[in-house]
Amino acid sequence: MTHPSPERRTSEYRLSQLDTLEAESIHVFREVAAELEKPVLLFSGGKDSIVMLRLAEKAFWPARIPFPMLHVDTGHNFPEVLEFRDRRVAELGVQLVVASVPDAIAAGTVHELPDGTRNRLQTPVLLEALEEGGYTAAFGGARRDEDKARAKERVFSFRDEFGQWDPKNQRPELWSMYNGRIHSGESIRVFPLSNWTELDIWQYVQREGIDLPSIYFAHEREVFDRAGMLYANNEFCRPKAGEDLFTAKVRYRTVGDASLTAAVRSEADTLDAIIEEVSTTRITERGATRGDDKFSEAAMEDRKREGYF
Repeated sequence: MTHPSPERRTSEYRLSQLDTLEAESIHVFREVAAELEKPVLLFSGGKDSIVMLRLAEKAFWPARIPFPMLHVDTGHNFPEVLEFRDRRVAELGVQLVVASVPDAIAAGTVHELPDGTRNRLQTPVLLEALEEGGYTAAFGGARRDEDKARAKERVFSFRDEFGQWDPKNQRPELWSMYNGRIHSGESIRVFPLSNWTELDIWQYVQREGIDLPSIYFAHEREVFDRAGMLYANNEFCRPKAGEDLFTAKVRYRTVGDASLTAAVRSEADTLDAIIEEVSTTRITERGATRGDDKFSEAAMEDRKREGYF
């Protein structure tokens, strides 16, 4: 009787890139459920949070996802995203908690900014929702390839009693061992997709047959050019003097506020075409499409220090 060589046995048990990432993310979900008392999943309706939701579903199957979803609603959402959010919540039977920026504005706890955008108003509303819910851990869909500040963060990102992040005060994660010890009032932001890239996300979406909002695929839209970025003409974002409207075939690489998120010119209306497009791009999705990250090189880090996702 012959036995396979050690090299052959090793190759037979080697996981693919996506299988490895999936296993790591599922491990993170289960670690949090076992270690921290009251987690919540931050959900925006974007592709990363949708993939994160699928991984949470797999982590606890056949049981239901054992924690609620939290959406910080600025009131400036793309309608396709809200429709998708509500449909997935109904399909999964998961509790949805909505933290409303418009309600906070009406109550006077936050104030409308002069430019009318609300993305920066999410932070105090998020912190208030986390405190009110008593959540000790919040899953976020951030990836390290999105932004320099994201790359500084651990999988378990410690936040103090004010919900703030100090990049110089993080815990080591040697051998994927995560430290979730916290004192009263402190919390952990958890990023199961830390080691994924945008291309990994799209390949996983294709492999798993995951449904996404239609705006991720190329379509005709009325847009205008502002500082080299294409913004959709909608009730939250109108062209200024000298910004002419025109129709172009575009798609969205990321989903945020309709007042700040730009589209990119694209013919990619299938998953295969999007994967090919993403694999050749050299500009991060936030750099190419998020106007709120154009204010300074440290825009994201400053916001994360304040308590942002």
